[in-house]
Amino acid sequence: MMLVGSLILLVCVTSSKLLYRFGVPALLIFLVLGMFFGSDGPGGIYFDNFDLARQLCSFGLVFIMFYGGLGTNWKMAKPVAVPSILLSTVGVVVTAVLTGLFCHFVLGTTLLEGLLVGSVVGSTDAASVFSILRSRKLNLKGGLASMLEVESGSNDPIAYMMTMVILSLMSAGGGNSIVLMVVCQLVFGLGLGFGLAKLAVWILRRVKFEIESYYLIFVAAVAILGYSLCEFIGGNGYLCVYIVGIVVGNSKIVHKRSLVHFFDGISWLMQIMLFFTLGLLSFPSHLPSILLPGILVSLFLILVARPAAVFGILCWFKRPVKQQLFVSWVGLRGAASIVFAIFAVTNVSGMENDLFHMVFFVALFSVAVQGTLIPFFAKKLDLVEESSPVLKTFTDYQEETGAVLKEYLIEPDSVWADKAIAEADIPEEILVVMIKRGGEVVVPKGSTVILPGDRLVLSANDFDGLPS
Repeated sequence: MMLVGSLILLVCVTSSKLLYRFGVPALLIFLVLGMFFGSDGPGGIYFDNFDLARQLCSFGLVFIMFYGGLGTNWKMAKPVAVPSILLSTVGVVVTAVLTGLFCHFVLGTTLLEGLLVGSVVGSTDAASVFSILRSRKLNLKGGLASMLEVESGSNDPIAYMMTMVILSLMSAGGGNSIVLMVVCQLVFGLGLGFGLAKLAVWILRRVKFEIESYYLIFVAAVAILGYSLCEFIGGNGYLCVYIVGIVVGNSKIVHKRSLVHFFDGISWLMQIMLFFTLGLLSFPSHLPSILLPGILVSLFLILVARPAAVFGILCWFKRPVKQQLFVSWVGLRGAASIVFAIFAVTNVSGMENDLFHMVFFVALFSVAVQGTLIPFFAKKLDLVEESSPVLKTFTDYQEETGAVLKEYLIEPDSVWADKAIAEADIPEEILVVMIKRGGEVVVPKGSTVILPGDRLVLSANDFDGLPS
């Protein structure tokens, strides 16, 4: 198993290296490889354990969603936070309800089964969207990159909550506890997420671990604790872990760049594991039976449900029509939808292959058709921002141009005086290289206190963020 697993990882990495530059989303590459190695493919690995797949994928989603929050640059995202959050909440509900009604009236499902399909495919996939933007180095005008990042990173918890609500209605046959469930999901998810993140940041700023790697282990443990504890008390674990990621990622903490890069690698490893498992779980021989409904649902999502949600929300913010058209198009369905489909089929008997393979096909269709055309539509609609790289949207970006050094004297009334570097609210793009204190040179750390009279040697591309 170790030999096969290592070979599969090598195949996934090398194949993505070849196809990534052409803008092929990682989701599509790893899903297809999973199908290739699966029971219906040349690999011949028989795997149909939905319960095991659910556990593996749930674990993987924890780190993927945590890194989605950790890598979000709130400074860039703040101007578009309101429309982004509305798209990730109201937009998901509108998309799910419209899709559910379509399944009920056109495909002939029961109303609850239709709403279950709509809920499962209600969220968009952040990994696919940003693998395309990063591979093509496409930044978008009007803050669209940040808007799409926040929306796609935060809408999975809402789709998960809706899926759980519909499953509860289908199993219990009533809605007596639904309101309480929704309130608990939101309140516990948000409250525990903010509280745990603030506590983690407080510890990271004040406790010095002797071994640097312990910081990485500590933050990983916090992410797992946030998800598991929130689920244990009846909250939305995915929402909790996403909030923890945002707060930690946008706080001044030591070894932050190492943390972001570490979890970037972990996130990609989890994506490979998750996408490959989903591809392995699928049976391509079952796809022809759901081909027609799968195509109809996909086209309805692309042409009706997603545009209705986007235009209905963004028109209130007077966004240009071409921006609304692009956001409507960049509504890729991905791994989270397939994982939520697994949750559904393990809770509802008699619809396992139909629901799972329909959602699997919708994700494949979405990524293959919408994903490959994202760069084309971005250029056709004149939405490509040439002046700044897309990586500026993330907290881990590094400017490609050379930085310059500058000495900065700390006056007694400076806002940075008598504060630790991690707590001084120094702009993210400005790096403190060293501190000249009297006749000594101090190597700065996050816990180093800046004193009046210190001369800070700063490195940056520009120093617009320096206090006057």
